[in-house]
Amino acid sequence: MRNSQKRCTAIVLASALFTTGAFAAPNGATEATKKANQEIADYLPFSNTQDFEDAKRGFIADLPSPIIKGEAGNTVIDLSQYDFLKKEGASPDTVNPSLWRQSQLLAIRGLFEVVEGVYQVRNVDLANVTFVRGKTGWIVIDPLTSSETAKAALDLVNDKVENLPVSAVIFTHSHVDHFAGLRAIVDEEDVKSGKIPVIAPDGFMEEAVSENVFAGNVMSRRASYMYGNLLPKDPQGNVGGGLGLTTAAGTITLFEPSKIITKTGEKMVVDGLDVEFQMAPGTEAPAEMLFYFPQYKIIDLAEDANHTLHNILTMRGAKVRSAKKWADTLSETIEMWGDDAVASIGSHHWPQWGQEKVVEHLEKQRDLYKYINDQTLRMANQGMTMHEIAEAFVLPDSLGKEFYNRGYYGNLKHNVRATYQLYQGFWDGNPSNLDPLPPAEEAKKYVEMVGADKMLATAQAAYDNGEYRWSATVGNKLVFADPSNQKARDLTANALEQMGYQAESGPARNFYLTGAKELRDGVQKAATPNTSSPDIIRGMTPAMLFDYLGVRLNPEKAAGKDLTLNLRFTDLEQDYTLTVKNSVLNYKAEAAEEPDVSLTISKADLDDIQLGVATLEEQVANGKLKIEGRQEAFTEFLGMLDTFEFWFEMVAP
Repeated sequence: MRNSQKRCTAIVLASALFTTGAFAAPNGATEATKKANQEIADYLPFSNTQDFEDAKRGFIADLPSPIIKGEAGNTVIDLSQYDFLKKEGASPDTVNPSLWRQSQLLAIRGLFEVVEGVYQVRNVDLANVTFVRGKTGWIVIDPLTSSETAKAALDLVNDKVENLPVSAVIFTHSHVDHFAGLRAIVDEEDVKSGKIPVIAPDGFMEEAVSENVFAGNVMSRRASYMYGNLLPKDPQGNVGGGLGLTTAAGTITLFEPSKIITKTGEKMVVDGLDVEFQMAPGTEAPAEMLFYFPQYKIIDLAEDANHTLHNILTMRGAKVRSAKKWADTLSETIEMWGDDAVASIGSHHWPQWGQEKVVEHLEKQRDLYKYINDQTLRMANQGMTMHEIAEAFVLPDSLGKEFYNRGYYGNLKHNVRATYQLYQGFWDGNPSNLDPLPPAEEAKKYVEMVGADKMLATAQAAYDNGEYRWSATVGNKLVFADPSNQKARDLTANALEQMGYQAESGPARNFYLTGAKELRDGVQKAATPNTSSPDIIRGMTPAMLFDYLGVRLNPEKAAGKDLTLNLRFTDLEQDYTLTVKNSVLNYKAEAAEEPDVSLTISKADLDDIQLGVATLEEQVANGKLKIEGRQEAFTEFLGMLDTFEFWFEMVAP
């Protein structure tokens, strides 16, 4: 179990550590790319600088250093790598001017006052952390991606505003960039004793631990693309992620919240402040909530209203979200607090001030998601397929010219396809597409039919004409037919690169440019942090663990096997039966009468094995793991479990 758990959780932390060596240099922007980027510059109201004024409003202080290090001297985040974004003047030819503007806004970092008593530390990590002045101390909202960045933020507000104890913590939702700095903020014993409440939405703990477990390896690999972690940080590489600049590669921490909010309208007094809650499950996260501080007249929008179009389906991969549910939630937010709020804040980006601006922002974000939902369905009902809808989809100017509705993080076409998928699935209904050939086999048949030289010439002509999507499509067929065809790899990389330079979405840009890099240089097995933190692993319930073992079960190795294993967790005083039959692992919460083998161990000691703190052999030798019955049955069971290679090919078969 030890190796297989290495990258099963908390996928957003694939780090910017990369190997050195002779890599192919990127190209500049072509005339076609310059023209495409100029069209965006001409369309959007770049003369409106209100966002820059708002992003700087209330500035108090920056971090003492742009580099935050861990206890071992490791670099957790180096914000100075993005200093190139402070350059004034026109955007570089190699960056979409709208994305460049967004990235410049995200480079405005430090401690800010929202209103007297409410402060945010922004852009020292992927997300914001908010500090609300309670009766006795700081109510901390969303303590970032790592304990190191959370501590730096807490130190900053204590130093520059007021040195206060932490009196409460509130999690808006279950994504790792909003909870993982918890242990730098509060002591677990103070929470268990009831001294300091940690408040979270219903389902938080299960979702926080499980979201990235079952498909964790593939999600992590795709996240290394999505966040541009393997790209240099410069105008030809990573310029940020649209939602934030980058993620911290520090220590992930978590423990059980002490108070769970379960219904909209629920109210709670937190360190002398009234807080009103709105549930928002299944919007941006499976477990999410928004809330309102009447004394400050501030709405915390969590991640349901931002200065970007968000993801209906994240490019790293996850369960598709409902644009309609998202819109309905924001309508409810307006109804609950829109008449009274004087400001709104979120888990990312900068606030809105003034009741009219707060409501206008909420209305236009709501209408953005409602438009995506309704118009995707309208066109689907006209018989248009997923890709046809995405190609034809256009936002009205009243929505599309609002900078906070642009696709800096979520991509409009991707979200339209995701909405189609939610209602209709990925198949377009054409029986010719019901059972397509696998990509490599299909590619070989295309090359056999057309000829490699002809296809290469076609891809080159398309590139020369600025038809980069078609050039990449043809080039990709050649690469999948023959991965050693370096001319095809280089040409496809060239096309993807220009598409990256044109992309308004940070994640889309990062996907294109990382794909181009790997086509040229091959897969570089860079060092990445172990994101399976002890708190995440220990937070897995037995059911989560057994479900994950079922994912790892290799059907060929399990073929014809009929095994029954009893497992008793001594610390939980609970027995389980695991069975392997029909190449499927099932389990139930009781002991079998005649198992092939019985294991007795505490859940904590099994966690130590998963975390690499101890081996199976060591736990047997020290008596912490007792095995009774046919021991070879346990060895046989372990031999059926796959381990997952992280650095699998993404742009080649």
